[in-house]
Amino acid sequence: MNSMTREYQHKAYYSGVLDQSADEAWRMVRDFNDYPRYIEGVTESIIEDRKRGDEVGAVRRFLYGETWLRQRLEAHSDADRSFTYAGMERFPFPVGEDIDVPAAIGYQGTLRLTPIVDGNRTFVEWFVEFDGPSNEAAQWTGLFLELIPQWVDSLRRTLAGQR
Repeated sequence: MNSMTREYQHKAYYSGVLDQSADEAWRMVRDFNDYPRYIEGVTESIIEDRKRGDEVGAVRRFLYGETWLRQRLEAHSDADRSFTYAGMERFPFPVGEDIDVPAAIGYQGTLRLTPIVDGNRTFVEWFVEFDGPSNEAAQWTGLFLELIPQWVDSLRRTLAGQR
């Protein structure tokens, strides 16, 4: 099943504002393989099969912390300054202390940058849609609502030249 036609039951949504223009922010993130440039903790990224980083269908394999992950670029729009990616394998919940570990999930994420005319800034939206049992959705949503703001803050610091 193509993940673009897949229906995900749950969604973790985060939005914020970047002090740079949407065009400047988009130049930083538009290449799917440039993840290490703006996300702290990502140290390597490789596009498989010699595809371009803006080519729908491109698969990136990247090292986040000590974990290798693979994601496929599902949609990419310069006009909308957005892209959507999907996990190639089910994503396991990080093992922590004193919690019941929820089941691994299928997921897709979207990053969208919209110009804010007042001040020439950017409205950034990043959300992850995922499947999984309803009784475990709160744990997954909580995790993504910890991670996504960290990713946006990392992008913010990179754009400001502080990283």
